Amino acid sequence: MISSPSGRPQRVCVLGSTGSIGGNTLDVLARHPERYEVFALSAMSRVDDLLQQCAAHKPRYAVLPDVGLAGQLRVGLRERGLSTEVLDGAHSLATIAAHPDVDVVMAAIVGAAGLEPCLAAARAGKKLLLANKEALVVGGALFMRAVEEGGATLLPIDSEHSAIFQCLPEDRKTWHQRVDHIVLTASGGPFRQRDPATLREVTPEQACAHPNWVMGRKISVDSATMMNKALEVIEARWLFSLRPEQIKVVIHPQSIIHSMVVCRDNSVLAQLGTPDMRVPIAYGLSFPERIESGAQTLDFLAKPTLTFEEADERRFPGLHLSWQALRAAEGSTAVLNAANEEAVAAFLAGSLRFDQISQLNRECMQTLQPEAGECDSVEGLLALDARARRHAQTLMQRLRA
Repeated sequence: MISSPSGRPQRVCVLGSTGSIGGNTLDVLARHPERYEVFALSAMSRVDDLLQQCAAHKPRYAVLPDVGLAGQLRVGLRERGLSTEVLDGAHSLATIAAHPDVDVVMAAIVGAAGLEPCLAAARAGKKLLLANKEALVVGGALFMRAVEEGGATLLPIDSEHSAIFQCLPEDRKTWHQRVDHIVLTASGGPFRQRDPATLREVTPEQACAHPNWVMGRKISVDSATMMNKALEVIEARWLFSLRPEQIKVVIHPQSIIHSMVVCRDNSVLAQLGTPDMRVPIAYGLSFPERIESGAQTLDFLAKPTLTFEEADERRFPGLHLSWQALRAAEGSTAVLNAANEEAVAAFLAGSLRFDQISQLNRECMQTLQPEAGECDSVEGLLALDARARRHAQTLMQRLRA
């Protein structure tokens, strides 16, 4: 059994604990109290959910970026007689991620807000379980350099990237000798068979109704537009040191094969399982061992047919922006991500049509050029992110006109 160097249970910091990934992580941790101890939790705004998690897991720290919400949490903890210390402010996320007593960091914050704490964990040499795509989509080379220099152990938690990682040899130096390309699978989301001409009528409720996975609203919309897969293509480029042309995508509606590695000899290695995020979470927590996850065993007789379809560009135009961004100027992936976050927020608020999300993303990436040196520091990347968001808002006003 793997524990910390001192023999005690490993102390885990869960960034984004009230989201889908965070909740699943706490479920897995609770199944193995002899192995893991919840050290810190964070949320963006869901005070009541975070309070319940603190009562159940009794972390040393809880973080809410908003000062007012943090105050509400302090009152709730005091009323329950709980001793969890509450920190506030965005920089507190980096504080708990890099805390010297933390062994493992689950990075499950959605969006570019996760970049700074992910970098802090990497530089502090943590075992970093990465469910935040944007750390690589925005941070790219800067983030991977922090992982290397800090001596961190980086383990992907997205089901697709975890699948690829599980199919690769542990010796990273041999990857390029063995791998021809990888294939990321995608369910196709709720509109896989819908006429693209009708997508302008899609409502937020329809877009969030994923056929296979239970996810947050932002990620559900990304899955419906296939921008989620576009971000995964960019993430895979950095995680596995691949050229853009070595990353393929195929629609696999059953979500049983989570992704595949095609070797130089044309052998295909695949990782299969039920669509349950507790599987990659448990794998990341226990790597290089494996522990019970709580997921159901895959019943091959209940799922006798596995099918595959082309990722049609007309139906999923957002997906193909990933390869364009990877071949464009450094920082273009950060621009694409910022535009998409703004577009999805507007769609969920009812101020942008579903079919306009990919249009906005494309126009923003094509009309905003990153400046020299912006990708060399966190400050530069955050400035680029802010500039791209302002540009996206300007473009949005024109689309609404």
